[in-house]
Amino acid sequence: MDKEKTRKIVKEAYGKLAQGQDCCCGDTSCGTDTAEFAKSIGYTEEELQVIPDEANLALSCGNPTAFASLGNNEVVLDLGSGAGFDCFLAAAKVGPEGKVIGVDMTPEMLEKARANAKKNGVENVEFRLGEIENIPVADNAVDVVISNCVINLSADKPRVFQEIYRVLKPGGRIAVSDIALLKELPRRTQESIEAYVGCVSGALTVGTLQKTVEASGLHDVSVSVKGSSACICFDTKDPIGRAILDSLGEDESLDDYVVSVFIEGFK
Repeated sequence: MDKEKTRKIVKEAYGKLAQGQDCCCGDTSCGTDTAEFAKSIGYTEEELQVIPDEANLALSCGNPTAFASLGNNEVVLDLGSGAGFDCFLAAAKVGPEGKVIGVDMTPEMLEKARANAKKNGVENVEFRLGEIENIPVADNAVDVVISNCVINLSADKPRVFQEIYRVLKPGGRIAVSDIALLKELPRRTQESIEAYVGCVSGALTVGTLQKTVEASGLHDVSVSVKGSSACICFDTKDPIGRAILDSLGEDESLDDYVVSVFIEGFK
C-alpha cells in the first residue's frame, strides 16, 4: 500500500472504533474489562481514578507517562491521543500551570476527547486535529512527547521522529510505548490489512526502530523490550485479532514476532 492509502485505512478503522462500530484489543464490545486491561499493561488503580472511563478504549500497549517523569508546569504532547486516555493522566501530573496537547487525525476520536475534557472539567488539555507526520505544533514548543501504540501505524516513521525532534525544546525528551518486531513477519501477515490496523504489520524491527529514532537527531536513544504484544487480543469476537492469527502458520504464535517496547531519547 502507498502512504496515502495506508493513512486512509487507519483513519477509517479508528473512526469506527471511536464510534463503537467495531471492536479491537481490550474494547468492552469484545467482552473485556478496559480497566483490567489497562492495569495489565502498567497503569495503577490510582492513575485510572483520574482518567475518565469514556477515554479508556483499551488501545494501548504500555504506560508512557510512567516512564516520562512528568513534572509541574511542563508542556506535554501526545501523538495519536485518541479519546484522551494518556492526555488526562498527563494533565493531572503536570498540574494546572502545565499543559497537554493531544494530536489525532481522526475527527471522531477528537470529538470524543473534547467531550471527555468538557464533561470532566479538565482545562489544561487541548486536542488538535492533525497527522503525526505533520504535527500542528510550533518548533521548540514542548518539553515531552509521549505516544502509545500509534507510531507503528504511520506509513512514514522517519518523518514522525523528525517532527518529534522539531517540536521538542532543547533538552526535551520522548517517552513512547509502542510495538516492534523481533524478526520479519510471515508474508501473509505482512500483507494483511487487519494486521496493519491491529498494530502488527506496520511495526519495525527493534534494531531498525532504534536506528530510525537516532537518525532524527535525538540522542541517548534506547528501545527497551517490555513484554509480549499486550495490546493485541485474540478473542474470536475481535475480527482484527482473528485475522492476524489466521495469517500465521499453524504452529506459530504472534509472541514469536511481536513485542511491546518503550522508547526514550533526548534533544
